[in-house]
Amino acid sequence: MCAQLPDGEPAPADGALPASALAALGARPFGVYVHVPFCAHRCGYCDYNTYVPGEGVARDGYVEAVLAEWALAGRVLGGAPPAASTVFLGGGTPTLLSDAELARLLAAIPRAPGAEVTVEANPDTLDAPRLRALRRAGATRLSLGMQSAAPGVLATLERTHTPGRAVTVARAARDAGFAHVSLDLIFGTPGETDADWDASLDAVVAAGVDHVSVYALTVEPGTRLHAQVRRGALPAPDDDVQARRYRRADERLRAAGLAWYEVASWAAGDAARCAHNLGYWRSHDWWGLGPGAHSHVGGVRWWNVLHPARHARALAAGVSPAAGRERLDAEQRGMERTMLGIRLAEGLPLCEVEADTAAELAGAGLLDARALARGTARLTLAGRLLADHVARELVAAPDLAAVR
Repeated sequence: MCAQLPDGEPAPADGALPASALAALGARPFGVYVHVPFCAHRCGYCDYNTYVPGEGVARDGYVEAVLAEWALAGRVLGGAPPAASTVFLGGGTPTLLSDAELARLLAAIPRAPGAEVTVEANPDTLDAPRLRALRRAGATRLSLGMQSAAPGVLATLERTHTPGRAVTVARAARDAGFAHVSLDLIFGTPGETDADWDASLDAVVAAGVDHVSVYALTVEPGTRLHAQVRRGALPAPDDDVQARRYRRADERLRAAGLAWYEVASWAAGDAARCAHNLGYWRSHDWWGLGPGAHSHVGGVRWWNVLHPARHARALAAGVSPAAGRERLDAEQRGMERTMLGIRLAEGLPLCEVEADTAAELAGAGLLDARALARGTARLTLAGRLLADHVARELVAAPDLAAVR
């Protein structure tokens, strides 16, 4: 979760939601996100809401605060939240918590039959016993932050694991009973060569995982990487190089049997897709637990205070830890569906976008003309590279409000 919060209106102290937001609760899949804001080390490119040793933030009491927030969620949502179809423990590094703490968190969240339960992890925090403990606790899916297989790239990113560690853990996770394992890669790091990128793609393919996420490096203000680029110690990422790397990733992953389903994500089949993240792209409902976590229910979105101590103090006092919220009207919700939904391979129904603008984007090679003829606005490979631009064009179309 990002370490900066958006503007918004004050959130009520009891966390209450408007009746209109609760009216369709349970009609859409319901997800739960748990933000674990602790890391053993902060990577130089990271601007997430995380805390490392030496910053005066203790982990003691974190689980109790999250469980208190979950109890608050029950009260706000009418006595009990819907059974979660997805649970995602992210961070930060969730696997810095003990096996018992992770089990407590997962045990507290009622889940629907067949629910997806994802745990994010750094490769150097896991071994076979810990993987088996996660499976016993109910985790069904593991997401590993690999980022690269090149030693120089890992050093620039300030990652602490060795180049082969992520692949080793991914294979061990399969042995421990995880049906679904994902590896994350970052491309465009200063100093990364084409050979480095190919080596990383070779490694994820050889690992035999059924899901891969691929992200372009962004230089976020306030990070050590930003300071290095600003003073000229490292070059800024090159847009043309990043586009070439993305195309190469798509080529290699498709050849390995993984198809893109979201701009940054490839999976071996429907079951391998991250259902939790799809809930974000499809504007489903979810409750975010923990410092800095964001939530959305029925068109109301809110976000928690960032600091773990403030989060815990609010809950100990019996009040919501929300720092602010916003209520989306019908037009805003429609615009958000377009901005998020266009990122998916399933595309958007043509009735939800302005037809002339979609035709212009297809003419520019950014939307698939054949899909458009069948009534769907779907990104091409070139369109995926310019997904934000396509989304802005669709949202800015003059007849969009009429389409809604």
